[in-house]
Amino acid sequence: MIGKPRIARRELPAVDSELPTSLHPVLRRIYRARGIHSAADIEHRLASMLAPHQLGSIDRACELLAAALRDDEPILIVGDFDADGATGTAVAIRGLRLLGAKRVDYGMPNRFVHGYGLSAPLVDELLARRPAWRDGVLITVDNGVASHAGVAAARAHGMKVIVTDHHLPGATLPDADVIVNPNLVGDAFPSKALAGVGVMFYLLLALRAYLRERGWFASIEEPGNGSTLPESRDQYDQRICVPDLSCLLDIVALGTVADLVPLDRNNRILIEAGLKRIRAGRACAGIVALLESGKRDPVRAVASDLGFVVGPRINAAGRLEDICIGIECLLTDDLTRARVLAQTLSAINAERQGLQADMVEQAQLAVQKWILQHGGENLPFGLVLFEPDWHHGVVGLVASKLKETLNRPVIACAPAGEGSDELKASGRSIAGFHLRDALAEIDARAPGLLQRFGGHAMAAGMTLQRTDVARLAREFDAVARAQLAPAQLDAVLFTDGELAAADFSLELAQQLRYAGPWGQAFAEPLFDGEFAVESWKVLGETHLRLRLKHAQIEQALDAMHFGAYDGTPPPARVRAAFQLDINEWNGTQSLRLLIRHIEPA
Repeated sequence: MIGKPRIARRELPAVDSELPTSLHPVLRRIYRARGIHSAADIEHRLASMLAPHQLGSIDRACELLAAALRDDEPILIVGDFDADGATGTAVAIRGLRLLGAKRVDYGMPNRFVHGYGLSAPLVDELLARRPAWRDGVLITVDNGVASHAGVAAARAHGMKVIVTDHHLPGATLPDADVIVNPNLVGDAFPSKALAGVGVMFYLLLALRAYLRERGWFASIEEPGNGSTLPESRDQYDQRICVPDLSCLLDIVALGTVADLVPLDRNNRILIEAGLKRIRAGRACAGIVALLESGKRDPVRAVASDLGFVVGPRINAAGRLEDICIGIECLLTDDLTRARVLAQTLSAINAERQGLQADMVEQAQLAVQKWILQHGGENLPFGLVLFEPDWHHGVVGLVASKLKETLNRPVIACAPAGEGSDELKASGRSIAGFHLRDALAEIDARAPGLLQRFGGHAMAAGMTLQRTDVARLAREFDAVARAQLAPAQLDAVLFTDGELAAADFSLELAQQLRYAGPWGQAFAEPLFDGEFAVESWKVLGETHLRLRLKHAQIEQALDAMHFGAYDGTPPPARVRAAFQLDINEWNGTQSLRLLIRHIEPA
C-alpha cells in the first residue's frame, strides 16, 4: 500500500517531574511523555473521581428518577447497539435495581430494522409491545442527543424522557425533559471524555446521593437535609440499604475501553477500579465468561483484554445479530448461562472477522487499483469507499483498517438493506481532523447530501443515497484538503526511545503491564532499537517468530511479529518498534519482544 510509518520518539516535556523516585526510571520517562508529572495522577483512587454534581442538569434527572422510584413507575432503557450502549444499558438496569427500582427493563434498536438511536418507529414498536411503559420514564444511554423525532414521539405518548449521551450535539437539541451530556455547549463537567456508560454510571451515583439525602435508604433514619420525596412514603416501610455501586465498575471499565474514548485521568480511575474487581474475582458472570471464551485469565486482566477480546464479542452481536445477546450476557448472574451466551457471542465474532477480512481485502484492492491509475501522490486526502455487497454492520471496521494503513480519514459505505438505495456509512479519522465537524461542514456546503450524521472527532456515522457516493467523495476530500497539511498524512509511529541492556527484563515487562491502564490517548509503552536477526521462522502462514541479537546483550531475545510475513524474509539487521511482553508457557513466564514495526537498520 502507501508508504510505511516512520519511527519517531516522543518528546519529554521540560516540566520538572514530581513522580516518586521509587518508580523505575523507564516508567518515569513514559509517564512524563504522557503529561503525567505527579503521584496523584497515577494513584487512580476512586476518591479522586470528578464529582457527579458537576454534570449539567443531573439534579433534574435525579428528581425525575427519584419520583419514578417512589411511585413505582416503569423505567425503560434504550441504548445503542454497540459495546458502549450494551454496557451502559446493563449498568443502568443493574444500578436502578440496586437503588430500589422494581419495574425497569430495556428495549434496543436493531441496526437492520431501526437504524441508530431512539427513533419514532422504535418508540411506537416498544410501546405496542408493552403499553404500560407509556406511564413511565424513558432513559437513553449512549444516544439521544440527535434523536429529535424519537424523543418527540415518546413524549407525545406521555413518557418522561431523560437523555444520557456523550456524543457531540447538533445545532438544536431534542425536546427531552432533561439531557445529561458532558459535551453539551456550556456544560461545566471538566472531562469531555466520558463514554456513554460513564455518563450513566455518574447519573446513578448522583441519584444515590439524592435519595440518601431524602431518607430513601434504611441506613438513614431521617432525610439528610430536611427535605423528603413528596407525598407517598409507602416504599419507606421496606427501605433498602445504601447500595455499593462500585460493583458496576467492571462493566463501566469494559464499555469505556471498548468505545475508544480518550483515557484521561478520570477514565483511567474508572477503568483501573473495574480491572481491580475483575482481577480480584468479583467481576460479573458475563465478563468472566467472555474472558474465558477469549482464553484470557481474569486474574491477570488488563485494559487490552477488554478492548481486544471482550469488547469485540459484544460489538459483533450488534453488527451482525442482536445486541440483546450481549446485554443478557452482562445481566445474568448465572455463570453457566453466561458461558452459553459467551460462546454464542464468540461464534458471531468469528463470523464478523471473516466478513471483515473479505471486505478489507476488497477495499485494499480498490485503493491499489486507484493508485495504479492515478498515482499514489494523487490519492484523496479524505477517502470514501463503497461496494454494493458490503455489510453495513462492518463498514466501520473497514474504515478503521484503511485509516491505519493509509493514515488519512476514511469513510466506508454499504447498502442499508438488500436492494436499498439508501447507504449507511461509517468514518474513522486521524489526529488533527475532527470527523464530526467535517461532516457538519459538508452538510453546510451540500445541504441534503447527508440525510443523517453524528459522532465524535475520531469516528462518525451517516446515511446518504447510493447516487450521492461520488458527490460525498468529492466533498469529503475537499474538506480534508482544506484542513490537513500533506505532512499530517505521513504515518508516524511514536516510541518511548531505546532501552538500556538492563531494561530488557521480565520485571520491567511486568511493571509496564499494570502501570496503565493504557489505551486511547494514553498509549501503551513502545520502544525502538536496532537488532541483528539471528534466526526467524514462519508460524501460521503470516506470523514471524524471531531471535534478535542486541549489541549489548549476550543472549538473543525472543520476538513475535504477528501478521508480518508476506513471503519476504526479514533483513539481516533491523530497526524495530516493540513492546516488552510476557510469554507464558507451561506455567512459566519469560520475556519476549512484541514487534509492532520493523525496517532495515
